[in-house]
Amino acid sequence: MAIFLTKESKVLVQGMTGGEGMKHTRRMLAAGTDVVGGVNPRKAGRTVDFDVPQGPEGLEGLGSAPVAVPVFGSVAEGIEATGADVSVVFVPPAFAKAAVMEAADAGIGLVVVITEGIPVHDSVSFHAYAAARGTRVVGPNCPGLITPGQANAGIIPSDITKPGRIGLVSKSGTLTYQLMYELRDIGFSTCVGIGGDPVVGTTHIDCLAAFQDDPDTELVVLIGEIGGDAEERAAAYIRDHVTKPVIGYIAGFTAPEGKTMGHAGAIVSGSSGTAQAKKEALEAAGVRVGGTPTETARLVLARLEESVTSLIVDAR
Repeated sequence: MAIFLTKESKVLVQGMTGGEGMKHTRRMLAAGTDVVGGVNPRKAGRTVDFDVPQGPEGLEGLGSAPVAVPVFGSVAEGIEATGADVSVVFVPPAFAKAAVMEAADAGIGLVVVITEGIPVHDSVSFHAYAAARGTRVVGPNCPGLITPGQANAGIIPSDITKPGRIGLVSKSGTLTYQLMYELRDIGFSTCVGIGGDPVVGTTHIDCLAAFQDDPDTELVVLIGEIGGDAEERAAAYIRDHVTKPVIGYIAGFTAPEGKTMGHAGAIVSGSSGTAQAKKEALEAAGVRVGGTPTETARLVLARLEESVTSLIVDAR
């Protein structure tokens, strides 16, 4: 099982013919993603040939195979021709709003916005527009999401973990990768990088709800960072609605107050939005919070061992 993205997902890439779009489309194809087309009005009707490595990403010597991906003039044309239900956006910031709105107008179910540097007022506008049309947006300024062994929509490396029973939701791209690697022997159901901008589409809470309902997700890892109150709101949701164990990590304990740190949303004012405040809120909701990514991984392993021990005792 998985959330939001499965092996049945059919993916369009808006901006596929650009440099980043080409590079990551090839990587998505190599991960087994069913990339059914790209979107570029100026190159509609063409096909793009990708030399796709065979076998796991990063493993050399297994050869490659050509894959021809058609280019459509619009998302609507792509959906009509292929039945696509996911779009990954690699267009420049100035065109991102129009790209998301086009996808929503076409009725696509999920839009993953990789683009960073999108003006906040554009994000607010296209999030509201997409929500009104029933389209889920992940991002912007995010690494996307991956269901290991099934599909990869975005830029998350596919070779650093395997399918498993941990769900992961994270503001940070690099911390997503680190926790995936640290827990590679256990594996993940789905990993979602929601992005760290002040306004994002899919939230921690959205992912927590989906993981709670996923029968094959046993435990959830939640990665937050300083700025805003998303983690405090997630803590309240966990307390009231989540019965599965949640392990947390908050980045930014050493960040000075009042300074923007990395993501546009990571701004701390007084005690609001601090790592300590978020940690306390999560712990009050029963979430164990690690002090480092490695400690967080150890907490996950310990909690899973507790679950196994409990099952053995109950069986006796």
